[in-house]
Amino acid sequence: MIKDKKILLICKESFSFPLFFVAKKLLAQGNEVSAFFIHPEESFYNKCAYNENTFYNFKDNLPEVKLYDLKDFCTKFNSNPVIDYQYLESLEKEYTHFKNLNLQLTVSQLTTRHYHNRFYFDYSSFEQNLNFIEFGYKRVKEVLKECQPDLIIDTEDGELLRTILCEVAHKNKIPYITIDYPRFELYKIPTYCLGVKTEQFVKLKYEEFLLKNDSELKDEFEYVSNMRNQSHIMSKEFQGTSTSQYKADHLIPVMKNTIGKVFYFWNVFFKSGNYKKISWSRIIYPNPLKYFLFYAKVDIKRQFLFRSRKFFENPVKDEQYVYMPLHLIPESTTFVKAPFYFNELFIIEQISKSLPIGWKLYVKEHQSMLGERSFQFYQKVKQFPNVRLVKFNYYQDPKPWIENAKGVITITGTGAYEAAMLGKKALIFGDVPFNLIEGIIRIHSFEQLPELIASFGNIDNVKSCAAYLATIKAIGKEINLKYLVSEGEAILRKQKKYSDEYDEQIDNLTNFFESAFNEYSKRVIK
Repeated sequence: MIKDKKILLICKESFSFPLFFVAKKLLAQGNEVSAFFIHPEESFYNKCAYNENTFYNFKDNLPEVKLYDLKDFCTKFNSNPVIDYQYLESLEKEYTHFKNLNLQLTVSQLTTRHYHNRFYFDYSSFEQNLNFIEFGYKRVKEVLKECQPDLIIDTEDGELLRTILCEVAHKNKIPYITIDYPRFELYKIPTYCLGVKTEQFVKLKYEEFLLKNDSELKDEFEYVSNMRNQSHIMSKEFQGTSTSQYKADHLIPVMKNTIGKVFYFWNVFFKSGNYKKISWSRIIYPNPLKYFLFYAKVDIKRQFLFRSRKFFENPVKDEQYVYMPLHLIPESTTFVKAPFYFNELFIIEQISKSLPIGWKLYVKEHQSMLGERSFQFYQKVKQFPNVRLVKFNYYQDPKPWIENAKGVITITGTGAYEAAMLGKKALIFGDVPFNLIEGIIRIHSFEQLPELIASFGNIDNVKSCAAYLATIKAIGKEINLKYLVSEGEAILRKQKKYSDEYDEQIDNLTNFFESAFNEYSKRVIK
């Protein structure tokens, strides 16, 4: 139990729902709890449908929790301030343990419009990026100086303010604990660096299990065997999400959803008066009209792509291929973990040059990107003669794609974990927990590709897989974060009652942070 500590919760949008209930638990244990809302407009906007169950829910219903916001940050950002280059130079010297300042900017969709298609965000200017860094650091340092937390708790890793917090917390030796995804069922493990590298204690625990006798890993060996024999391997993490969607939505629910968005955006921007607070030339405020048009366009394009054969083609029987499942862009698994490698079109180009003669690259779209990705992207992919843009719903599970492939290449995605668990080699471009498994190789240069791809094939890595699973079970916990978020929202909206089941899950999440804090404390003592 965490007792008598000063705890800072890092909140953003829907991920603040479970943290509201965690805060209650921590307060009941005698802790002093604060909450920092790190997305600019969430605390700057007047109360509306966007923030009434996040920032204003904390404000109205948990007065014991000290709130930190970004209202002053937004006001300063709106005023076209003069850039303090001397301050920025000092930041570059002091707060770049994990990433330099320009790399830190790549973690937010607000400052990376040139890398994604969400046109409701403006392209950021050189000056705006520098202002974002400057004011972000000043605000984070103010909050930590006033709050003086013994630990920081979070459930996500994206956005610039989190990256800044990570650097400042590291400098001040404050444990910043958040969740990393090992891709084994619903298990989550702690990270103290936003997952930019695999923690040393995870590596040591894996090596410890690797030395154990096979009989001591009986359950894990059985799990690997079952996974290799069953027809479907889609993780529980993605069940019921767009990632596991293989059929188009019915038109009536889509139309109802679109109408609902009209009322939502009217509430957020106009009924609440927030349009008066927005500086339209500022990158931190999405344009409401463009916001609505973007998602209406996404819905229309999704319907078309599910029903059309214009871009996607069927796999060819007995064709030799490397499998490359695409990512959701922008997302933290690429922007945070692989900042040099999230231009997927460029990666496809380099792989196409590196394939053994006669092989193809099978590129499969991520279902969550359907409608977001530009048609021009698909057209460019199809221009490569040894690349197939395959039909994303030809199979109803990732297993056949992987089993029939020579190997898998992904930036940091689940496909590499699934490949290793099925006894196939995989290449990745960022640090993830599952690259501990034998057969998953971290790429550091495109020049490595030809040799590594040529080495693809089946491998005997069952012991390594079993040791990895045992490691995750030993240091992690099964946490259904999607359930915690969706159920938490329903409870806060008074659509459901707080149940024993939800309370148990909140206890589990709270215990996760307690175990992570104890692990960090042991490391500091040593």
